Amino acid sequence: MNLFGLLLFVQPTIGSRIMTGLFDDTFAGIYQLSPFDWALLIPYFGILFILSIYGVHRFETVWRYMKHGRKLPQTPSKRYDKLPKVTIQLPLYNERFVVERLLEETSKIEYPRELLQIQVLDDSTDETHPYTERLCNEYRAAGLPIEYRHRTNRHGFKAGALQEGLETATGELIAIFDADFVPPRDFLERTVHFFADPEVGVVQTRWSYLNKEYSILTQVEAMLLDGHFVLEHGARCGSGLFFNFNGTAGVLRRKMIDDAGGWQHETLTEDSDLSYRAQLNGWRFVYIPGLECPSELPVETYGFQVQQARWAKGLTQVAKKLLPRIFKADLPLRVKVEAFMHLTPNISYPLMIVVSMLLLPVMIVRFYMGVFQMFLIDLPLIIASFWSISAFYLYAQRELYPKTWWKSIAFMPMLMAAGVALTVSNSKGVMEALFGIQSAFARTAKYAVGTQKVKIQPTAYRRRSGWLPYIELAIGTYFIGMIDFAIETYNFFAIPFLLLFVCGYYWAGFSTLYEEYRGKLEWQRAKKLAEAQ
Repeated sequence: MNLFGLLLFVQPTIGSRIMTGLFDDTFAGIYQLSPFDWALLIPYFGILFILSIYGVHRFETVWRYMKHGRKLPQTPSKRYDKLPKVTIQLPLYNERFVVERLLEETSKIEYPRELLQIQVLDDSTDETHPYTERLCNEYRAAGLPIEYRHRTNRHGFKAGALQEGLETATGELIAIFDADFVPPRDFLERTVHFFADPEVGVVQTRWSYLNKEYSILTQVEAMLLDGHFVLEHGARCGSGLFFNFNGTAGVLRRKMIDDAGGWQHETLTEDSDLSYRAQLNGWRFVYIPGLECPSELPVETYGFQVQQARWAKGLTQVAKKLLPRIFKADLPLRVKVEAFMHLTPNISYPLMIVVSMLLLPVMIVRFYMGVFQMFLIDLPLIIASFWSISAFYLYAQRELYPKTWWKSIAFMPMLMAAGVALTVSNSKGVMEALFGIQSAFARTAKYAVGTQKVKIQPTAYRRRSGWLPYIELAIGTYFIGMIDFAIETYNFFAIPFLLLFVCGYYWAGFSTLYEEYRGKLEWQRAKKLAEAQ
C-alpha cells in the first residue's frame, strides 16, 4: 500500500523563473553546480527515479485491468455433485466489541450443518475469552457445529492459531474470517464450487466496508483498499500473475495449505507468505470481485497507521524470504517482475524520508537551473507519480461506482495526505524487516461502529503511539520551513504540493495526540463513575 512519496519531486523553480523572467541560458545553471551540488542532486534524482518506476507500474496495472480484469469469472465452470466438508476458522485476539456480531453472522451462513465445522481460535488475554466461550456454548447448545479453542500463549500469533486449528479441522476446505468481518449468508454457496477444479487452491472475495461513511479517514481508507481489490487483484488474477490471499474473506483448500508447508510465522503477513509458496507449487488462485464481504475500517488514526505498518513490514519480510526462490523458479519473466513489484513497493517509505531531508538543500541548488531543463526533468516524474496516483484510485472508484465516482475527486488531496501520514510508521516497519528485527503481531482495534458517530469506549485496546506523533509534527514543521523558502524565492508552484506534506504530517500527529487525550479523559470519567457506584 505504498503510495505518495513521489510528490516530493514537485518543487521545481518554474514559479521563480516565471516571476523573475529568467528564461535565457536554459542549461547555463548546470555548469555552475559544484561537486557538493552534484552530491545532493545525484542521490535525490536517483531515488526519485526508483520511486517513479513504481508510479509507472501503477499505469501498467490499470492497463492490465482494462485488458484482463473485467473478464474474471463470477460463477464456477464446474460444480460439485456432492458438496465437500468446510471448516470456518475465526481467529480472535481481544475482540470483545465485535465477536458477538461475528458469531451471529457466521451462524447464519447457509451450508448443510453435517458438512460444516466452525472453529473459534481465541488467543484473547482479556474478558473476550470467557465472553466468547459462553457465546460458543450457547450456539453449540442450539445445534451449531462450533468448536472453541483458547490458547494460553500467542505463539506464532495469527499464523500459529490457524495452524493449530488445523489439527482438529475436519473440512476439505477452510474458510477464514477475521473478527471485524460480516460474512454474507450465501458466501459458501458462491465460493465452494470453484474448488470443483482440483487445481484451485484459494478463492478470494472483495472486501466492502460497514463504516465507510464514518469519517474522512474511513472514506480515504476505503479508497486505498478499493484500489488494491479492484485494480491490483483484478489485473493480476485476470492476466495469470501471482496475487495474494488477504488473510480473511476467502476459502483455502486444506491440501494446498499442507502442500505449501502450512502456516508459517516468520513474517507478519502470513497470508502473502502462504500465497506465494502455494503458487510456486503450481496452485491456482481465483478472485471473485462480485462477491463482497463487509468489514470494519479502523476509525482511529494511529490504529490505521499500525495496520499499514504491519502490512508494510510483513510484505517486506515476505520479499526477503521468497524473492530469491521466485527468481530461481521456472516461471515466465513477467510473473517474476510482477512478484517483485508486488512485494517491494514499501521500500518507497524510507526512500521518502531520505528525499525529505534532501529537499530543502536541493531546492536551493536548483534555484540556479534553467526552466527548460527543470521541465525536462520534472515533467516525466510528475506523470509517473502524481498523475499515476490520481489515475489509479479514481479509475478504481469509476469501476465500482460508475454514476458517482466523480465525487471521489474531492478526496484525492486527503488520500495523498494520508499516504504522507504513513511515511514514518511504515518506514520503521520496513527498516525492521530489512534488518531482521522481530516484533509482535499488532492488532488493529475494532469497535463495531457503523456509519454513525459513536463514543469509542475507553479500553486497553488503544495502543500508545509513543514518539511517533512528535516526529510527525517535527517533520511537518520542517516542510513549513520549505514553504517559507519557496515564498522567498517566488517558487509559488511548489507551495500546494509542500502543503500536502504539512497537512499529512500534521494530520497524523495532531489527530493521534487528540485521540489519545480524549481517550484518557473518557477513561478517567469511567473510573470516577465506577468509584462512585
